[in-house]
Amino acid sequence: MKNRKYIFVVGGVMSGVGKGITTSSIGAILKARGFAVTALKIDPYINVDAGTMNPTEHGETFVLDSGLETDQDMGNYERFMELTLPSENYMTTGSVYETVIHKERNLEYKGKCVEVVPHIPMEVIDRIERASEKAKSDITLIEVGGTVGEYQNILFLEAARMMKIKYPDDIITVMVSYLPIPSKVGEMKTKPTQYAVRTLNGAGIQPDFIIARSETYLDQRRKEKIAMFCNIPERDVISAPDIESIYEVPINFERDDFSRLILKKLGLKYKATDLKRWYDLVEKIKHPTGVAKIGIVGKYFGTGDFVLSDAYISVIEAVKHASYHNKVKPQIDWISSETYEKNPEKLEDLKQYDGVVIPGGFGSRGIEGKIVAIEFLRKNKIPFFGLCYGMQLAVIEYSRNVLGLKDANTTEVDRKTKNPVIDIMPEQKKNLEDGNYGATMRLGAYPANLQKGSLANKAYKATKISERHRHRWEVNPSYIERLEKAGLVFSGKSPNGKLMEITELPTAVHPFFLATQFHPELKTSPLSGHPLFNAFIKAGQDLKRK
Repeated sequence: MKNRKYIFVVGGVMSGVGKGITTSSIGAILKARGFAVTALKIDPYINVDAGTMNPTEHGETFVLDSGLETDQDMGNYERFMELTLPSENYMTTGSVYETVIHKERNLEYKGKCVEVVPHIPMEVIDRIERASEKAKSDITLIEVGGTVGEYQNILFLEAARMMKIKYPDDIITVMVSYLPIPSKVGEMKTKPTQYAVRTLNGAGIQPDFIIARSETYLDQRRKEKIAMFCNIPERDVISAPDIESIYEVPINFERDDFSRLILKKLGLKYKATDLKRWYDLVEKIKHPTGVAKIGIVGKYFGTGDFVLSDAYISVIEAVKHASYHNKVKPQIDWISSETYEKNPEKLEDLKQYDGVVIPGGFGSRGIEGKIVAIEFLRKNKIPFFGLCYGMQLAVIEYSRNVLGLKDANTTEVDRKTKNPVIDIMPEQKKNLEDGNYGATMRLGAYPANLQKGSLANKAYKATKISERHRHRWEVNPSYIERLEKAGLVFSGKSPNGKLMEITELPTAVHPFFLATQFHPELKTSPLSGHPLFNAFIKAGQDLKRK
């Protein structure tokens, strides 16, 4: 069997300093060396998957082709490494315990006393090895969520320790740690990182590399201190300062010869690196030819006194990717849809944008604000891109203001509406009645056929596509004929023609009015963008040139 290599990525000092981007970037630079890579995320939550987590607390739920609802870092892996990851590459504490308990109930442990140690770490190791085998990867990256020292992570670190014993020459550990510069002190401090490494040592693991995250580059003095007190060679301390774009990280890593150092520790022969596409991307980011001013009208931004853009991270990244593809700088504004419910006169502010995105969501809060925004964008010919709930609300807006069905609505909001232009799928009704919400939506990749000559068809340059979904409600088939006669085009439909996947207005009527039932933002890459987002940004730029 192939001698596979594994890289564990763990965090020190505090969360949110870039383990996911580090993991993704390591994968990108190793892929540029010609190696087959894959990546796993371990989340220390009891939640079996990420589908039931509140977006304003946890951030976006990322959906895989398989339909598994995961952490947003899985999106980073796919975007940076241009991979399509399977369900095996994501696990939570809850999913691991669920599997072990299920095995115990089925007598798969043959009557043994099943214990937290070693059976939970052994299940983690089995999952890592299965994912690596399925991907046929040369190198498998495993990101452990949270930070070392957190009680929730002990069992995952134990799995890493056990794997190191099993494969002593095939495992390395990378710690991503933060070096603060207290304003009153004015000096970069290494002591928190020293303590983090000692905590990791206490779990039986010595890091092979330390990624030193900070506001600025690591100076020689700080590098020497980390090397001395963390028992690591200076060359293996990699400086990772704050930068304008996360897409510079792979190139910055290579400036420290990081991929060669990794391959040397893993005993792999070096291959010439090819980061040309990454250099080209950074060139576009740093030297744009214009600006794309985009508004995102959502409802998951507020969290206390802060704005949580992580709730829409894939949408934001998709806008950035498409902007880079069009060689312009993205300027994104977050707009609460409730603003237009309280102050409808503020709709005029939408005229300043080159395009407006109405993203997905659930529930009734803020939807009337989104609907009046869509009406304003349609009537004022401002490029509009609706995603999932954004498409459903576009159909409601058109039904109300063009068909004249003033009470048109979705049964998600009004179960008794006389004109349910958006209704729940029959198979979902029992799930709701039973209170069964987890992983019960139309989830994952589904095919669609595109109408020839449509805006969607021209953007994709294809008549058959596959995109990812996460929803329960659909356009009600009873209203489709009336909507089409009134001028709304359903340019994307399921292969059997029953489910509406894309709606749009002809370009003769509107420069860009398109909405999707699926989530195209889940299949975008910084190196190429997504066809629909690319076309959306281009439409706004073309309007400015007229």
